[in-house]
Amino acid sequence: MSNKAIDLAATPRTEFGKGAARRARRAGLIPVVVYGPGFEPKHINVERLEFTAIVRNHGLNTVVSVDIDGGKQLAMIKAVDQNVLSLEIDHADLLAIHRGEEVEVEVPVVSTGETGPGAMVIQEADTIRVTADVLSIPDEIAVPLDGREIGSQIHAGDIALPEGVTLADDAELLVFNFVAQSGSDTETPDTKAEAEATEDSE
Repeated sequence: MSNKAIDLAATPRTEFGKGAARRARRAGLIPVVVYGPGFEPKHINVERLEFTAIVRNHGLNTVVSVDIDGGKQLAMIKAVDQNVLSLEIDHADLLAIHRGEEVEVEVPVVSTGETGPGAMVIQEADTIRVTADVLSIPDEIAVPLDGREIGSQIHAGDIALPEGVTLADDAELLVFNFVAQSGSDTETPDTKAEAEATEDSE
């Protein structure tokens, strides 16, 4: 989480179309559009190496301070298009935002710690949607799994969020599911009852 925007140099785009985009990319630039509610879209070029480093090191949702028309504009990296062969970024969309504004974003969820004996974790959702101040968006949300037993679950509403961050997703969204490891003799009450019912019917 950062409370400071990353500076991003930019130059206005003066020509458009596929040919212009190819020329920009050959010159080491990435065509970018900055848009948002009540904001007149701006078409700019940014340095490929600088922008790629920001995306790789900080990911989507990163807030940047872009030089536009001689002034600074806060914007959030919303989407990037990559070349299917080279994986280089060909184009990017930035959402114009304002200091103090809250936005809804998807944030990666990662696990920490070890589950209980015989339990294996299945991550059912890689991200959850949250609402946060534009300069307080978490890079990721860590969820401790220590001691979790077979049959337990963690839903989005169970996850502790950083101060100032609220859940925008369905609280019942299943994020982590804990099942028996392959070959484990550990049984939950439900699986034991199912086994007994099967034996009785034979």
